[in-house]
Amino acid sequence: MTDLTYYHATTPEFEQRPSLAGEIDADACIVGGGLTGVCAALQLAERGYSTVLLEAGRIGDGASGRNGGQIVMGYGCDMTTFERAVGREAAKTIWQMGTEAVTDINLRIERHGIAADYRRGYLHAALNARQAGGLLELAESWSGTYGFADIRMLDAGDTAAATGSDIYRAALLERGSGHINPLAYLRGLARAAENAGARLFEASRVTCLQRGTRPVLETARGRVTARMVVLAGNAYLGGLVPEIEYRIAPVLSAVAATAPLTADQQARILPGNEAVADSNTALNYFRKTPDGRLLFGGLASYSGRPLNNASAALRKRMAGVYPELSNIDMEYCWSGKLAITVTRMPDFGRVDSNIYYAQGLSGHGVALTGLAGKLIAEAAAGDAERFDVFSRLPNYRFPGGPARQAVLALGMAWFKLRDMVGLSK
Repeated sequence: MTDLTYYHATTPEFEQRPSLAGEIDADACIVGGGLTGVCAALQLAERGYSTVLLEAGRIGDGASGRNGGQIVMGYGCDMTTFERAVGREAAKTIWQMGTEAVTDINLRIERHGIAADYRRGYLHAALNARQAGGLLELAESWSGTYGFADIRMLDAGDTAAATGSDIYRAALLERGSGHINPLAYLRGLARAAENAGARLFEASRVTCLQRGTRPVLETARGRVTARMVVLAGNAYLGGLVPEIEYRIAPVLSAVAATAPLTADQQARILPGNEAVADSNTALNYFRKTPDGRLLFGGLASYSGRPLNNASAALRKRMAGVYPELSNIDMEYCWSGKLAITVTRMPDFGRVDSNIYYAQGLSGHGVALTGLAGKLIAEAAAGDAERFDVFSRLPNYRFPGGPARQAVLALGMAWFKLRDMVGLSK
């Protein structure tokens, strides 16, 4: 078993980009080489802006190259959260943009010829009657209020046939979502951004941001002066801009990939190749890879502490779903940070008129990162209407400031207990 991600081990090598040296003047400078930053670079460069992207490590070192590869329709909260915040009509606009974010993934793959193992189909699985009722309410909301008809509730028998496991009471099957190799997708978009004229620099951590009418971003060996800045570091941004640091909390999640399944196991486990996530607070999520492995994730740490013995813990969780895999080798295991908001609504906005940020996608980043980059490019070009639908959302600072993760961990413990109690119901 290795701490190398399955994606980095199996995705064709990506040519290393240079480190920034010297001074550059640009229209736009982006901080962060994940999906949000690279999508923003692509969109801005295609609109004719001279664009520079600064990544502290390698493209894909952060969450965009370390996640479970699950493309999930909707948002990290249910749509009633948006309705309470901004009203139903604005919530419908937000829903439409969320579906656009999923559709755009396939459009980008086709347009730029990206080999990213994209597959459609998603199962939201319920472990008990309470969760099954929640999925039914979700389906009624999506179809009745938001007009999303490509969904179907499955009973216990159909769910067992679809998953190859008999532990679920029900599932919501929807074909809009799916799964992908996120690192291959990101690298393909990075090449497309460069082809459009964007300049990407790796090993170029931003150490200082001087704000003003023309912000200046400094690295160890260079600086960029720009008309606008995009902060796309999410959970990895640190304290570069204190105003937005405590609007999110980083959450550590682990993912493992098994040895290849046998032909018989591959036929019985997820025969339709859907991705799956259960409905627990600390959920399990899993899918099959093109080379026949089970990629299994979970173990959220809200405290900021490292996840110890993640491989063994994930195998135990996986055996709860598929007992026959209790002794299979876990050939890859890794972890990474995502960012959540208090409300689980995305946090898009501005600090100063010329510094944009997008963060806190709360587990839905594979799709919503592309939307974030698209809306920032629209706003930069003078049409901020759609961006401001999100910037007006009432996202708040986490209580506790620097101690917010300890406060969050305490609160999440209650929800985990509720899930454990509910398993027998």
